[in-house]
Amino acid sequence: RSFAVTVWLQAVAIGIGLFGVAASFSAQVLARKREFGLLAHLGLTRQQILGVVALEGLAWTLLGALAGLALGLAVSLVLVHVVNPQSFHWTMDLVLPWARLLALCAAVVVAGTLTAWLAGQAAASRDAVRAVKEDW
Repeated sequence: RSFAVTVWLQAVAIGIGLFGVAASFSAQVLARKREFGLLAHLGLTRQQILGVVALEGLAWTLLGALAGLALGLAVSLVLVHVVNPQSFHWTMDLVLPWARLLALCAAVVVAGTLTAWLAGQAAASRDAVRAVKEDW
């Protein structure tokens, strides 16, 4: 019961993190509008540009999910094997819910990739081609 609130805190943390990922991808894609316009001038179709953006989103969120998983496991090991015995004078077994952890990582990767693709929708529009023309 004492750890029941951590489920809600975890949900809030994931929501805030996904909002940050969405804002970051949107800002990155909008800042690279001229680059996407140049790719369109070079002959890439809108779908190819969106594919590039989605693959970048997949790569970055996969890297972030793996780094987050590794750091989270390291912190949990320190808490269980160092902090609890020294501060509270009790120990506990560390049981990792691998299925849940991998499902959360997969959900974050899918959400990040989808967010990057959605942000790319605006950047791959005809306005991107106009942005390149304005640069000349």
